[in-house]
Amino acid sequence: MASTEQNLRREIHDEREQLADAVDTLRTELGEATNISGKLRSHLPVVTAGALGLGFVAAGGIGATARLLMRRGG
Repeated sequence: MASTEQNLRREIHDEREQLADAVDTLRTELGEATNISGKLRSHLPVVTAGALGLGFVAAGGIGATARLLMRRGG
């Protein structure tokens, strides 16, 4: 009976250590996954180009530019 209790205590202790390690790993990975500013900083030229392109298209794009040039030329 005493050895069964000792085995059970040892198993519970081992499970707690494994759970603590898993929580630490999860916290680290979650911190890396949610580091948006770091990801943006590493891809800043691509993000900037995409934002400029999206702004151009949202503002009317090529059609608006052509109309603007035609008004000034005529």
